[in-house]
Amino acid sequence: MRYGLTRWMPSAVSAWDPLEEISRMQHRMMELLGEGEAGTGMDYDTLRPLADVKEEGNDIIVKTDLPGVSKDDVNIDIRDNHVWISADTHREEEKEEEGYMMKERSFKRFARSFDLPASVTDEGAKAKLEDGVLTITLHKAEAEEKHRVMIE
Repeated sequence: MRYGLTRWMPSAVSAWDPLEEISRMQHRMMELLGEGEAGTGMDYDTLRPLADVKEEGNDIIVKTDLPGVSKDDVNIDIRDNHVWISADTHREEEKEEEGYMMKERSFKRFARSFDLPASVTDEGAKAKLEDGVLTITLHKAEAEEKHRVMIE
C-alpha cells in the first residue's frame, strides 16, 4: 500500500498579521477558559482587574485596582458568597494650541466577579476607593445551626 503526501497550497497570497493572530488566539483562550461574552457577560473590551481576597477574623477584605475610576462610577453587588464589581468611565479632553485643536475621548469598562471563601452579609459592609484601589470589607454571615433529625 502506498501513502501519498498532500501538500496544502494557499489559493491566494495574503499578508500575515501577527497582531491579528495574537488577538484571535487571545479570544479563543478566553472562550476556552469560560471568560468573555459567553462565560461572564463581559465583552472583550472589558478590563478584568486582579483582586486580593483575605480573611481577617470575622471579616473578608477584597482589594482590586480601578485606576482612574471615580467612586460614583463603581457598582458592587454581593449575594451569599459571590461578589460582582463593575465600573464604567468616560473621559473627554479638549486642547487648543497654536492653530490646531485636539479633542480626545476615552471609555473604559472594568468588571470582575468571583466567589468568596465564606458567605457574607451586607450588614456593616464598607467600601472605600482611594488612589485607584477599591477596598471592600464584608462581615461573614453567621453560620446556620445544623439540626439533627432522628430516624423513628
